[in-house]
Amino acid sequence: MNLKKSLILAGVSLVMALGAIDSASASTWSQNHPRRAEVNHRLEHQDMRINREFRHGEIGFHRASMLHREDRFIRHEERFEARFHHGHLTRAEKRALNQQENGVSHRIGR
Repeated sequence: MNLKKSLILAGVSLVMALGAIDSASASTWSQNHPRRAEVNHRLEHQDMRINREFRHGEIGFHRASMLHREDRFIRHEERFEARFHHGHLTRAEKRALNQQENGVSHRIGR
């Protein structure tokens, strides 16, 4: 019985290790995948809007910091999700990230 458990554990460990290696070897094409590019372009645009509104005094330091933190979280989530799909996002993931970006976008100008 212990031999069976050991073999199963070794098999599961091997599968997990191969999955980690496969996700680490994403090609440059996948980094420029259209869904990822759209999400990242929006994040860059929002970053510029936050900076512009802060420079013009329309939002304060605390609000700008909070909005930048939310954008960083979305970017981190985008990268995390892309690792599981060989460097690209599914339509559902892109939709969810865009909804999060919409929420931040609406709070920038207020």
